[in-house]
Amino acid sequence: MESISDSRTSAMCDAESPSIAEKVRCLSTPDAYAHAPASVIVLETHMSYVFLAGDKVYKLKKPVRYPFLDFSTIKAREENCREEVRLNRRLAADIYLGVVPLTYSASHRLALCGDGEAVDWLVAMRRLPREAMLDRLIAEDRLTGAQMEALCDTLAEFYRHAERSSINPEDYAQRFCREQEKNRDILTRRDFALDHGRTPVLLDLLDARLAASRTQLQARALDGHVVDGHGDLRPEHICLRDPIAIFDCLEFNAELRQVDPFDELAYLGVECALIGAKRLGAELVDKVAQRLSCEPPRRLVLLYAAWRAALRARQSVAHLLDDAPREPAKWEPLAARYLDLAQVALADSA
Repeated sequence: MESISDSRTSAMCDAESPSIAEKVRCLSTPDAYAHAPASVIVLETHMSYVFLAGDKVYKLKKPVRYPFLDFSTIKAREENCREEVRLNRRLAADIYLGVVPLTYSASHRLALCGDGEAVDWLVAMRRLPREAMLDRLIAEDRLTGAQMEALCDTLAEFYRHAERSSINPEDYAQRFCREQEKNRDILTRRDFALDHGRTPVLLDLLDARLAASRTQLQARALDGHVVDGHGDLRPEHICLRDPIAIFDCLEFNAELRQVDPFDELAYLGVECALIGAKRLGAELVDKVAQRLSCEPPRRLVLLYAAWRAALRARQSVAHLLDDAPREPAKWEPLAARYLDLAQVALADSA
C-alpha cells in the first residue's frame, strides 16, 4: 500500500484544483492505486465518494457546505479526514490506516501520494467483510447469541472509558427541543407525501413527553452519563468479525456526538427494528446496562427511541430538499416507516 502521510500540506487553493468530477474519475480506475485492485466500486453518499478498491477503501469528501458542516476548502477536508481517523480508531483501531493526499503534478496528472501539490485528502481503510455486517446478519437471520454478547461487551467497554461530556444539563435537554422544532418544520410540510393527519399529532405527543422528561434529561448530564460517543450507531456500521469493528462515527460535529449511551443504543434499536429485528434494541439496552451496573429509566429510553425515529424521518425527507436528490423515490416511504417506529415507542412508554 502507498505510504500514509500525516504531515503533508497543500499550498494550492481549491480554485486551482481539478474538479470533483475529475478526481472521482481518476479514483474510479484500478491504476490509481499502488496495490493494483482488479476493479473499483464507487459509492456515493450525501457527503462523500467511497472507492472500494480490492481489500482497501478510500473516502473522498465532497466539497459541500451545510449548516452543520463545511467541507468547502481543501484544508477543511484534510482536517476532517484526520479527525475521522482519530475518532474511529477508538472502535476500529486496525481498520483506519490513515490519511493520504491526492496530488496534482506539473504535468496535470492526478495521483494518490504523488509528487505534486495535494489537491485533496482521502481516508484510507481496510475493507471489511460485507457478510459480517450487523444489518446483513439480521436480514439473513444469522445473528448468534455469542455475537450479541460480544457486541454488548464491546459497547459497554467503549462507554465505560469514553470521555465524559462537559455539556451543560440545560443545553443537553434543550438540544432535544431544538431538533424537535426542526422535525416539525420539515415533517409537516405539505409538499411531502406523509400522513398529515397523523404526523402533527405524533409530534405533539413527542413534544409533551420531552417537556415532561426535561428534569430527567438534565439529570443524565448532571450525573455524568453523557459521553463523547459514536454519534451514528447503525447496524451497517457494525462488523461482527473478530475483533468487532464499529466504524463511520459522526466526526464532523462534536456536539452531536455528546450522547447518553442509552440514547445511542435506542437509536441502534430503531435502526435494527427498521430492518426487522424489533426486539433487539431492548435486548441491547438490558445487556449493556447490566455490564455497566446501571438501570436507565425505561420510559426515558423509549423517549430516546421515539425522538431518534422522528429525527431519522426528518433526515429522510430532507434529502428531497437537495437540488438533485439521490434516489428520490426512497425517502418519503422511509420517513413513514420511521414515523411508525416513533409511534410504537411513544405508545410503549405511555
